[in-house]
Amino acid sequence: MMMKNKSIVGILFFLFCVNYLNAQDKNLKKPNIIYILTDDMGYGDIGVFFQNERKGKGDSSKPWLSTPNLDSMAKQGAQLTQHYCAAPVCAPSRASLLLGLNQGHANVRNNQFDKALEDNYTLANVLKEAGYATIAIGKWGLQGEGEGPQWPSHPLKRGFDDYYGYIRHKDGHEHYPKEGVYSEPKEVYDDYTEVSSGLDKCYTGDLFTARAKKYIIDHKQKNDEKPFFMYLAYDTPHAVLELPTQAYPEGNGLKGGLQWMGKPGKMINTASGKVDSYVDALYENATYDHDKNPNTPEIAWPDTYKRFATVNKRIDDQVGDILQLLRDLKIAENTLVIFTSDNGPSKESYLPKDKYENYTPEFFNNYADFDGIKRDCYEGGLRAATIAFWPGSIAGNQIIDTPSISYDWMVTFADAAGIKAPIRTSGVSLLPSLTGKGEQQESQIYVEYFHPGVTPDYEDFGENHKKTRRKQMQMIRIGNMVGVRYDIKSSADDFKIYNVLKDPGQQEDLSTQYSDLQLKMKEKVLQMRHIDTSASRPYDKALVSSVNPGVTKPGLLARCYQTELPWISEMDDKPTYTTAVENLKIFKQMKGNLIHWKAYIDIPENGEYQFSLETDQKFFVRIDNINILDGDFSHNAIEEFPVMLQKGLHPIDIYIMKDEKKSFEDLSLMWKFNSGEVNPVPEAVFSYSDES
Repeated sequence: MMMKNKSIVGILFFLFCVNYLNAQDKNLKKPNIIYILTDDMGYGDIGVFFQNERKGKGDSSKPWLSTPNLDSMAKQGAQLTQHYCAAPVCAPSRASLLLGLNQGHANVRNNQFDKALEDNYTLANVLKEAGYATIAIGKWGLQGEGEGPQWPSHPLKRGFDDYYGYIRHKDGHEHYPKEGVYSEPKEVYDDYTEVSSGLDKCYTGDLFTARAKKYIIDHKQKNDEKPFFMYLAYDTPHAVLELPTQAYPEGNGLKGGLQWMGKPGKMINTASGKVDSYVDALYENATYDHDKNPNTPEIAWPDTYKRFATVNKRIDDQVGDILQLLRDLKIAENTLVIFTSDNGPSKESYLPKDKYENYTPEFFNNYADFDGIKRDCYEGGLRAATIAFWPGSIAGNQIIDTPSISYDWMVTFADAAGIKAPIRTSGVSLLPSLTGKGEQQESQIYVEYFHPGVTPDYEDFGENHKKTRRKQMQMIRIGNMVGVRYDIKSSADDFKIYNVLKDPGQQEDLSTQYSDLQLKMKEKVLQMRHIDTSASRPYDKALVSSVNPGVTKPGLLARCYQTELPWISEMDDKPTYTTAVENLKIFKQMKGNLIHWKAYIDIPENGEYQFSLETDQKFFVRIDNINILDGDFSHNAIEEFPVMLQKGLHPIDIYIMKDEKKSFEDLSLMWKFNSGEVNPVPEAVFSYSDES
C-alpha cells in the first residue's frame, strides 16, 4: 500500500511539474503585436470615447457615429483616455512613433512629408532583435528621395521583413489606386514590386485589411512559433472621402469578412460592383434637425457626412474582422493589439467642390470636448482615442487615465517582448498601466510643430482659441497641467497653462497662478530637444539652464553592466561593479561590456558647445535630457548635435559598449565652444554626487 501511495504521489508530482512548466512557458511566450494606426481619426469619432454620449443626449440636431466593434474592443480591453500623438500631422507623428523619439529628437518634423526616416533603431528592427517577424501594411510616407529599391528608407530598409501598401504620402489621398477616382491612379508596392495593375476596384481600407488577415493566417500556418509585429497604417478616414464598392462581407475572421483572393482583377472579395458607391445602411437615410427647430421637418445628412460616417464605420468593421480572426486562430490571448490615430480630425474631404460641400468636423464634433483639430497643438489636435486589447493580460472595462504619448510604444513593445529598448528613446513602458503590474514611470509628453495657418473659429471652440495664429507651437504636459505656446517669438514667451482634467477645452488659463510651473516648463522644453537646422525654431539658441546639485566630488561615477543586447540600453540599477573615477580611462576592475559614467560637467561659459567622442566602440551621450551624441546604431552615421548651455553644472551621461572584437582603449571626449577649436574636455570639469 505504501509503495502504491508513493507511486501516486510521484505521478501527481510529475503532472504538477509538467503543468507548472507549461504555465511558465505560456507566461514567458512573447505576444504578437498589432499596431493599428488610422489617418486623421479624431478623439470624438469613437463611440465609447464620445459618440455614445452624444447619442445618449437625444439631441436630433447633433448627428452621431456608431462604432460597435471598437466599443466591444474597449469593453474587452482598456481605453487610454489621456494618450497623445507625437505631432498634430501625419509624417512627423509617424516618424516619432517608429523611432521612439519625441519631436525634439526625431529627424522628421513640421510638414516634412516623404522625408527619409533616419537610419537608426525603429519599432521593427528592435522587435526583430527580440525574435519577431515584422510587416508594415498601408501608408508609409517616410521613404526619402528615389524610386523603388533606391528609396533610402523603404520599410524593408528600416527593419520590416515585408511591406505592402502606399509608399508616397500623397498616394494615401486616393483610396482606389488603379482607378484614381478623384485623382490620377496611384502605385501600390509589394516589397519593391509595383502591383497596382491587378488591383481593380480595390478600396484601400479593404485591401490593407485583407492583406493583414492573409499575413496573420499564413504566419499561423507556417511560422507559429515565431511572434510577429504588424504595423497596420490605414490611409482612412483621411483625405478624399471615397466610399467602398459594397456592404461589408458577412461574418468576420477566418471564414467571413474580407478575404484575400490573390487574383489580378479580383484581388479581394470586395473588388466588384461599382467603385465609390456604397453608403452604409445605418446612414443611407439618416436625417437631422438642421435648424434646431423640432417643429420643422428634419432633412437628410449632406452626402459629405454620409461618406465620412461610412468610412468611419468601415474602419470599425475592419478592426472587428481582424479581432475575430485572432479568436478563430486561437491567438487572441497572445496578441497585443493597439488601435489609435496619428493626429486629430481634419477639415478636408478632397471631393469635387461643385458637387459636395467641404467636410467640417463640426458636424459630428470629431474633436469631442476639446478645442483644436489636425495641425493644432491644443488637445483636439493631439489627443488620440486609443484602445489596448490583450485578453488575459489587459483586464476588460479599464479606463487608463495615466498620461502617455505615442513614442512610449517602442519601450512598451520591447518590454512586452522581454528586452530593453535602445537608450536613445524618449518613451517609457506603459505595461504597468496596461497590465496593473509594476510601477508606472511618468511619460515625458512634449510636442513642437510649425504651421502657417490658424485654429478654426468653430462655434464649439472657446473665444480664446478661435483664429489663433499657429506658426511656431509647443506643448508640454506635467501631471494634469498642459502648457501651450502658439506663434512663439522667443524662449521667453509664456505658456498658457491649463488643467486638462478639469478643463478639457482649455478655456481657463492658469498661468498667473503657477509662476513656478511656468519657469519649469520653459526650462524643461529646452532639455527635451536638440537643434535641427531643417526645422529651425525661435528658441534654438536659448541656453539650457545649469543646475545646483549641492555638494559634489571631483570625478565621475562609473557603473558596469553585462548585457546581451546589441545596443546600449537603460539598465536596472544592478551593476556588476561601481566605482568613482577621475576620468574616462578604462579601469582594470571593469566587469561587464557596458559602462555608464554619470556626472556633472562644469560649463565654463554661456554658449554653443559641440561634443564628439573618439572611439570605435558603440557610444551614447546625453546632457540634461538632450541626446547630443549617438554612435550606438552605426559608426557610418554617427550623430553629433550642438547644444546651447548656460555656465555652470549640467548632468551628463556617457555610455560605452565594449566590442570584444575591437581593442578597447581609453575614451577621449572632445568639445568645441562656439566656432573655436576642438579640444579634449579637461578632467577638472567633472564632478559627481552621492545621489548619482
